[in-house]
Amino acid sequence: MGLIISLLNHKGGVGKTTSAINVGAGLVELGKRVCLLDLDPQSNLTISLGLPRFPNTIYEALRGESPLVPYPAKDNLDVIISTLDLSGAEMELINEAGREYILKELLDQIKDNYDFIIIDCPPSLGLLTLNSLTSSDYVLIPLQTQFLAMQGLAKIKQVIQKVQLRLNKDLQIAGVVATMYDQRKVLNRDVVDTIRKYFGELLFETLIRDNVSLAEAPAQRKDIFAYSPSSPGAEDYLALCKELLTRTEGA
Repeated sequence: MGLIISLLNHKGGVGKTTSAINVGAGLVELGKRVCLLDLDPQSNLTISLGLPRFPNTIYEALRGESPLVPYPAKDNLDVIISTLDLSGAEMELINEAGREYILKELLDQIKDNYDFIIIDCPPSLGLLTLNSLTSSDYVLIPLQTQFLAMQGLAKIKQVIQKVQLRLNKDLQIAGVVATMYDQRKVLNRDVVDTIRKYFGELLFETLIRDNVSLAEAPAQRKDIFAYSPSSPGAEDYLALCKELLTRTEGA
């Protein structure tokens, strides 16, 4: 049975989509079969991997118009694509009975086909994100090593705790991933120290360094391992995936 991991941060620009893509691709490098789910109406994950607008997206699935249809991005890596239409889903589903469980019911039909399903949540804490958390075994929190990126951490923890209490008692925080890190900058080091004080052992030892290849890869419609396998970005995400497997083994 596949493990489902939500990547969550309600602030944009923290490396959430980059992490979703490259954690998924890194797990493939380690021999896992992975499905990425783009739950963001901006469709950045879908665009970054160069996938076209196929007929069946996550939007049609949430509306009950189609099953979940994963499309192959490369060997052992499938993607459930998103569309801008998804931006209207929260209003359209607001009166649905059991609306927080719609995605869980869909994922139950495919999760045995994968070792991991990685969900790229939208940068908000609305119904789509609640569906993702209700469906998931773990939450992964990417956090840019900048002062403003730390604002709202208490809110994220509060939302996770409410989901654990009311919707998904098995949900766990897999960890916090510090992204865009430059060890030469005092601010970056100070922010990492603050994250460590706040989250303790939940902070992954692997820090995702600020690396131009991570920014270039989406322009080439590739993950970091396909674009620049010897780059610091590939090295960091592979190390992160090994840590992630250690934390989730036996789950």
